[in-house]
Amino acid sequence: MNQSIGGYAFLAGAILAVIAAVFGSVVAAWTPMIALLLVILGLVVGFMNVTEKEVDRFLIAAIALLAAGTVNLGTIDLLIPPLGTIMQAVVRYVAIFVAPAALVVALKSVMDIARS
Repeated sequence: MNQSIGGYAFLAGAILAVIAAVFGSVVAAWTPMIALLLVILGLVVGFMNVTEKEVDRFLIAAIALLAAGTVNLGTIDLLIPPLGTIMQAVVRYVAIFVAPAALVVALKSVMDIARS
């Protein structure tokens, strides 16, 4: 049951991140609420969706996604005008979604290490 809730939360977060990025100017007034919802969904994913076997892979993927958020993709706009801006927004929203999940998973992992 928890796995399916976490799976739906992951799917919802990923879809919300892409929709918010693509329609950025339309949903600009809702950006704080979208970010809050992404954080909540990320926490749900972190608590319910990542098993012990998946911790290492998840944290490595989260680090890669968060590092990708530091790249300035807006320069792609020089070649294809809206693409870079949209890609940058997608990465930013995905980072907002993944960061809380990574924090939860990392803390759970540290607690497991401390117990053993």
